[in-house]
Formats: sequence, C-alpha cells, structure tokens
Amino acid sequence: MTKVQELAKMIDHSILHPTFTDEVLIRECGVAKQFNVASVCVKPYMVKKAVELLKDSDVAVGCVIGFPHGNSTSAVKVFEAVQACNDGAREIDMVINIGKALSGDWAFVENEIRVITTICHENQAILKVIFETDYVTQKKDKILLCELCTKAGADFVKTSTGYGFVRLSGGDYNYTGATVSDIELMCKHTGPDVKVKAAGGVRTLDDLLNMKEAGAERCGATATEAILTEAVKRFGNS
Repeated sequence: MTKVQELAKMIDHSILHPTFTDEVLIRECGVAKQFNVASVCVKPYMVKKAVELLKDSDVAVGCVIGFPHGNSTSAVKVFEAVQACNDGAREIDMVINIGKALSGDWAFVENEIRVITTICHENQAILKVIFETDYVTQKKDKILLCELCTKAGADFVKTSTGYGFVRLSGGDYNYTGATVSDIELMCKHTGPDVKVKAAGGVRTLDDLLNMKEAGAERCGATATEAILTEAVKRFGNS
C-alpha cells in the first residue's frame, strides 16, 4: 500500500451538512470512490442511496445517529441504528447523551453505549462513539468515557461531530474539533481493541498527518479531495 493509499484508508468522507442534497451525495460518493477512502459518513436518509452508489467499491457506508447533539432517547438511537444497518450501513457514529455526561450520570451513559454497541454488532456493524470534546471539556470526563467505551465493547472513540458550536467572546459561534492532545489522551486511555477517530477541523494534509502521528486510525473529513490531492503531490505513488 502506498503512502497515499494508507492515508486514504484513514478517511471517513463526511457528507453531513444539513444543506447537502442528493446531487451533492452523488458527487461526494464519486470523490470517495475515486480516492478509495475507508468510508463515507452520511445522514440517515442517504444510506440506501450511498450503498447503491458505492456497491462496486470497497468504500464502506457509515451513518450518524443521535446526531449532532446526542439528545435522542436511547430507544430512538436503537431504532436509528437498526434502520441504518437494515439500509446497508456497516459503520455507525453515535453521539453520546452530552447532557447526561455533563450531569455525571455515567450509569446512563455507559448503558446507552453498551446497548447501541450490542445492536450494531448484532447487525454486523461497528460503532464509533462521539464524545463531542467541545462540550465535554474536562480531562477526567474524557478519560472516563474512554474507559466506559472500552468496557462496553465499542469499536472506536471519536472526538467530535464538527457541529459542536460554542459561543465565542465576540458573539460568533465556532468549534475546535479534534486536537492532537485529545487524540493522545484517548489513545492512552482506551483498551487495545478500541481505535480512535479524529473529527472536526481536519482540513489539510498536515492536519491529517498530525492526527495519524498522535495515534488516530480514522479521521472524518469533508476536505477529502483537497487533502488527498495534496498527498499525491507530496508523496507521489511511493
């Protein structure tokens, strides 16, 4: 595998913006197929179409549930996961119940992760658990979430949705998303069978390389085409 191919297989190509239409889905699945990335990550109603578009490739189809803020009941998240798997998704990215985490109701959080993990595995899908590190900011909470995900048997822990907007001092809203320090922390505190996914704010090749160096095995990106085009320029076919 060349360096570019290795980097491409780190990327979950994100097709999640609320304004993205079916036309955008068709175009972006074409990008995913062209570069042979690991997966696309799509909105729930797009799963069937994405599966059809990518049927002749080895690009997996992933789907978000409880997205973007994790506020759905556990029963609704179960329904979403089952529906996505029935539609052909093989990877599920679930947002934790952020309010419960910030309340310290860790029994609730752990139970929800465990239930969704079980459902995903019964349906031959992997589960990535999104912490939303722009909201869950305390180091001790991130560590505990890593430990809970390990106990529950989740396949990945993931930093962010890319939609964890916080209000800045000037009144604008923005997010930080994945940071090297969070990736290193999550790698340190998850078990050997749990991988780490960076997401949010990874827009350049150097961003991707930094996340890889920190230990991330997957990375969500919308700028996939620009990142991998730059990788081809920099690394060629070596």
